[in-house]
Amino acid sequence: MMPVAYSRREFLTRAGIGCTALAMARRAGAVASGTAEAQAEKPNIIFCMTDDQGWGDVGYNGHPHLKTPNLDAMARSGLRFDRFYASAPVCSPTRGSCLTGRHPYRYGIFHANVGHMPPQEVTLAEALKAQGYATGHFGKWHLGTLTKTRQDSNRGGPRGVRHYSPPWENGFDVCFSTEAKVPTWDPMKEPGTDKTYGTHYWREDGTAETAGLDGDDSRIIMDRVIPFVRQAAAAGAPFFAVVWFHAPHRPVVAGPRYLAMYEGLPDLERHFYGCITAMDEQVGRLRNELKRLNIAQNTMLWFCSDNGPEGQAGDAPGSAGPFRGRKRDLFEGGIRVPGLLEWPAKIASGRTADMPCATLDYFPTVMEAVGVRIKGQPQPLDGISLLPMIEGRLTERPAPIAFESKNQIAIEDKRYKIISRDHGKTYMLFDVIEDPGESRDLAAEKPEIVKAMRVILDAWRASCKDSRAGKDYARQGP
Repeated sequence: MMPVAYSRREFLTRAGIGCTALAMARRAGAVASGTAEAQAEKPNIIFCMTDDQGWGDVGYNGHPHLKTPNLDAMARSGLRFDRFYASAPVCSPTRGSCLTGRHPYRYGIFHANVGHMPPQEVTLAEALKAQGYATGHFGKWHLGTLTKTRQDSNRGGPRGVRHYSPPWENGFDVCFSTEAKVPTWDPMKEPGTDKTYGTHYWREDGTAETAGLDGDDSRIIMDRVIPFVRQAAAAGAPFFAVVWFHAPHRPVVAGPRYLAMYEGLPDLERHFYGCITAMDEQVGRLRNELKRLNIAQNTMLWFCSDNGPEGQAGDAPGSAGPFRGRKRDLFEGGIRVPGLLEWPAKIASGRTADMPCATLDYFPTVMEAVGVRIKGQPQPLDGISLLPMIEGRLTERPAPIAFESKNQIAIEDKRYKIISRDHGKTYMLFDVIEDPGESRDLAAEKPEIVKAMRVILDAWRASCKDSRAGKDYARQGP
């Protein structure tokens, strides 16, 4: 796809940047104020996320077959999170956590295809837009439907009007977005046929894209990201780009060149590994473009997966590494995912972090990095700013991370984790440092730890219940 050429004024107008930016932050009370120091040198921010890529589905974590040279390079040059957690074991809630810093059980996105981003929440795109950022969303949205009139994807059209909440109504000014999954090759077609798949890529004006949709889906997405980045750089505007790849979510299809890289393996594995390598290639393309534009130094380039691998171990190619469980589980395999950050201005050489970190931490980290405080931001936040850890001033997380998904509840700190799979009736306890595979239940041996952690978890669940009742929004002020 050839980049679209805009003048600086045209681009800033299209991106909603300028004297009206504060007025365009539509959430009541969602006004951001920045420090003079941060205003002078605001970092660009990019969130890259894959769909159903397990902790073990990268070369740098020791996969025996997968070729991910660009992610491996990020791991060597940036910050590699060895305990990075998706905030849920399925996609939609994790995506909500990335944009709000709040667990989606606070605002009704309990699972995939459940709920939508409510208007009272302040998204990161809205907060950054008010600070003069160009904002763009590319790829999978899954936080609401994208059309009220045309049948689309899982819920789009008249059947899902009450869940209409597209990215362009949540702070994103440039969009190339699908509601949910698509095939990872020829994304608009049923795999192996010319039949339409039933999902569309939607632009910020509410129209469906019809051109340039053949071939590898990750490349198709990056074909829209690169022009956005170029235009922002040319306009001298800081930018926030959310790049949510569909790979390697089913239907998993790889193109001929990528299949050839895995000759001799079973077909399902070839397609799975091939589409991840194709995605990795696009990450490399993005990294090279940032360097070419001379903006890599002050760009925060984040990468993670939205949850663990699909399918049952032994029957599906995705790898959770040494961890128990997979997608839909609150065991480590369902929520511990690959996590990376490249930011040369703050991370001069390769480092590793073993402190528990999560997608919930994106919002407060970016806000502190930009030097912004949000007036009227719904409270509480569940994430913490990782900036002190990035700068070497923090080595232990000050509070544990809590999770809930359907009948499962869990909370974990730097060492211990309790998990219930029956709505809190019974709990297991694991030492995730000594026993990362969660094979030995210590609940009977250490009941005092279970009791202490349950107090924290019960208080968190009560807080989430209050949030769902609207109490956080009632506290919002100007």
